[in-house]
Amino acid sequence: MNKSKKIVLAVAALCASFSAMAADDVVINPSWYIQPSLNAAKPDSDFGGPSNHGYGLGLKFGKPVADSWDVQLGTTYFRSRDNGERYQQNTVGVDGLYLFSRKTFRPFVLVGIGAERDKTNTFANGQTTKTSPYLSAGLGFQASMTDQLAFQADIRDVHGFIRGDDFPTAKSNNYYVTLGLNYAFNKPPVAAPAPAPMPAPMAAPEPAPAPVVVAPPPPPPRFEKVTMSATELFAFNSAKLNDGQPKLDDVANLLNNNPGVDGIVITGYADRIGSHKYNEKLSEQRAESVKAYLVGKGVSANRLTTQGKGEANPVVTCNNKKRTDLIKCLEPNRRVEVEQITVERRVN
Repeated sequence: MNKSKKIVLAVAALCASFSAMAADDVVINPSWYIQPSLNAAKPDSDFGGPSNHGYGLGLKFGKPVADSWDVQLGTTYFRSRDNGERYQQNTVGVDGLYLFSRKTFRPFVLVGIGAERDKTNTFANGQTTKTSPYLSAGLGFQASMTDQLAFQADIRDVHGFIRGDDFPTAKSNNYYVTLGLNYAFNKPPVAAPAPAPMPAPMAAPEPAPAPVVVAPPPPPPRFEKVTMSATELFAFNSAKLNDGQPKLDDVANLLNNNPGVDGIVITGYADRIGSHKYNEKLSEQRAESVKAYLVGKGVSANRLTTQGKGEANPVVTCNNKKRTDLIKCLEPNRRVEVEQITVERRVN
């Protein structure tokens, strides 16, 4: 059995010896902690320096940063000797520990990154020193001993990426076994005890039921019919409305209060003076003037329809010889009629 396998078995034995310490869940201590440590390392036999086991020290600072994560940053050092040849390695880096539990016994896996300084002194190459980046991965556990003190053990592979031609290979795989003590600067927070349940209040006696008051039935609803129409007269040869249109205002109010009424027909007329074509156009203009007035009062235009009937359906018949008298006599025929509107509404 080679030495690296012995190291793995040693860590497994330590995990088994502490597994009996697992207890109830504990509160995560958010405090920073310091970790002095001892380590044993197995240098890479292909690296070109001594490959005997070496021993060293470490110092790290750590902190829980999430329910399952700790972060540790710091430095390690070890050295190895073999028949007068020496090899030593210093590392400075940061590790992320993923903990599978926050109980008293907390197994974890880790990944790390940092820089390593390798130094060898061999008969073949003399003294060689190089600083290179590294990645590391490993596994281990933490075991609580007191509120502020915990034991930590882990095994990891530190894989260095050697740059340049100073060493025989461009990489190193050194195996570390680390034993450390984590001392938290503050004690974990104490969970406040749950408040004692309040005694249930005595049930108050149920009040006597209130007397039932029967309201008299409402009177039967009454309805009334509202009928409205309007006739607006125009001056001779004009489609302009006069100021002040109370009848048209009443029609607008009725339509605005009864939006279900639509299809209202507005019909314009002219007297018999003038050509048939001219009178028909004038009557249409008069109907459009009334529609525009109602729209200006808030009635939707699509509820109104206009038409012009020229001199059709005269109200009066006149035979005056004098033109001024004839124009005056035919005045009732120059008109616009808003068809009769009837609505039924409830009266309180």
